Amino acid sequence: MRDAVLHDLNQLEGVTTFCTYDSRLPVPSLAHHRIAMTGDDVWSLWRQCISEADVVLPIAPETDGALLKITQAIKHHGRALLGSSAQAVAIAGSKLATFRVLQSVGINVVPTWDATLFSPYEYEQCVVKPDDGVGCEDTQLFSCSEDYKTWLEAIQPGHYVAQPYIQGVPASLSLLCREGQAWLLSCNRQKVSVRSGQFFYSGSVVNGVKAYWDDFEQLGQAIAQGVPSLSGYVGVDVIIHDESISVLEINPRLTTSYVGLHQAMGYNPAELLLDLLYNSRFSPNEFHMPVIQRNEVGVSLND
Repeated sequence: MRDAVLHDLNQLEGVTTFCTYDSRLPVPSLAHHRIAMTGDDVWSLWRQCISEADVVLPIAPETDGALLKITQAIKHHGRALLGSSAQAVAIAGSKLATFRVLQSVGINVVPTWDATLFSPYEYEQCVVKPDDGVGCEDTQLFSCSEDYKTWLEAIQPGHYVAQPYIQGVPASLSLLCREGQAWLLSCNRQKVSVRSGQFFYSGSVVNGVKAYWDDFEQLGQAIAQGVPSLSGYVGVDVIIHDESISVLEINPRLTTSYVGLHQAMGYNPAELLLDLLYNSRFSPNEFHMPVIQRNEVGVSLND
């Protein structure tokens, strides 16, 4: 994901990329300037890098408030943010808050409870996951209420949410958003499996469910209007079932589907991101979405 966006940014005239990286990991060779993180105080280094940049694209998980903290630091230093506001990140960083906001504006969203308040007897199967988790991180499937009760005794209140398990096709939307408007970039089929009650994510097929393009486009617009502080690239996880589409969660950041997006669109998505949030930063009405392709592109992960 990081290398994909660096590749796209490097194709743009006048853009110089700076990228931090953990010194224990491979160097991000595609960045023009690479800053190794060797100590424990990474936040001091990140704040310094933010203060020296013109534009910042944060790539971080919502877990433990990491993305929110970086977003707040970017605002504090007065730099242009290629991402959602702190308000949107706070909402999307909690699956329970996301459910409440989307439900309040009439969007079809999978019912979500604090796991300690969920009654497993009402459904044949249920899914539990961290309220601020990403991907399939620590996401489990329960079919026995007694097993659920045993699991429940070992967790802390407020840390996990529970949802009824819905049979269907896992999918996602890749969007650009700004000030209550949304532009659909791709409709993706997610490769998700369940083994021994644990969910695993192994990638996606970008535009693998493009037959639902019009439905996804309408849903994307509704989500942008319901959470108008969403901005930049936004991923939305959904489940397609019974001729319906239900939202699972919102990701206010780059997602793994971005890796195949340039090829799928036949257009540089980083250019669109800069055009929307920086080059036409005074009004979203100045942004014009070009004609894009809807190619199917596979993205695979090692799990």
